[in-house]
Amino acid sequence: MTMLEELTDPMLTSPWVVRDVEQETSDTFSIRLEPRDGDENKPYRFRPGQFNMVYLFGVGEAPISVCGDPARLGTIRHTTRIVGTVTRHMGRLRPADTVGIRGPFGTAWPMEEAEGKDVILVAGGIGLAPLRPVMHTITENRDKFGRVILFYGARTQEDILYRKELEGWASSLDLEVFATVDRGTLGWHGNVGVVTTLIKRGPIEPGNSIVMICGPEVMLRYSVQEILGRGLSESQIYVSLERNMKCGIGHCGHCQLGPEFVCRDGPVFPYTRVARQLNVVEL
Repeated sequence: MTMLEELTDPMLTSPWVVRDVEQETSDTFSIRLEPRDGDENKPYRFRPGQFNMVYLFGVGEAPISVCGDPARLGTIRHTTRIVGTVTRHMGRLRPADTVGIRGPFGTAWPMEEAEGKDVILVAGGIGLAPLRPVMHTITENRDKFGRVILFYGARTQEDILYRKELEGWASSLDLEVFATVDRGTLGWHGNVGVVTTLIKRGPIEPGNSIVMICGPEVMLRYSVQEILGRGLSESQIYVSLERNMKCGIGHCGHCQLGPEFVCRDGPVFPYTRVARQLNVVEL
């Protein structure tokens, strides 16, 4: 049974209360939600890579990836950037405010398939948010996975997400974190350049690896090219795609990508399934 089949009514919104709001960067923030008192339609469970439809009463609804810890039941965390009307109003939320949640929807990162393998994560900008639950799952079950490598790129150091967590992951002896910024600013002493420059020289061993990529589509395309150039095959790569989603269940057709509906058949896809579509510009 899929997560969608477990929902009694996928179009029914349930109320969740904002417990705290954290400003991540100048235009990006995280909210932590808990069920409204007395709501029995819980506990909420999700798999890494899935998303919710977040509804602001009187404003509208937007698809937002779940970026919390899958093992922590009864709480939801979302990180989003202000890009439109709904997310702009989300940025004004305060503790005790109420939002509506539908979900979780969509496919997940292949965590079971990744067990016993080296895991290579490639994230660009806010694309780190959908991969954050993967890092939680790995660190809580570290003995089940091989080498773990995270390549992360942001526009500037001021745009880096989850800075404290990144520092914690980077200081861990069994995690390898490589970060870069497109433009170096005062005080930045790390790599400068797009994230694909990290893939070129990163410590990748192709034989027993699985790759998960999330970020802007142009970054995704070039990252795949670099990964393939390091000797991995298309069948080892998974990507998370973003399209204009309205319903979350494949009914409205807004998120159609060739024969696929990103909300229902994705957002996580084996690269082999969408490679042809991704090579068509502006599809």
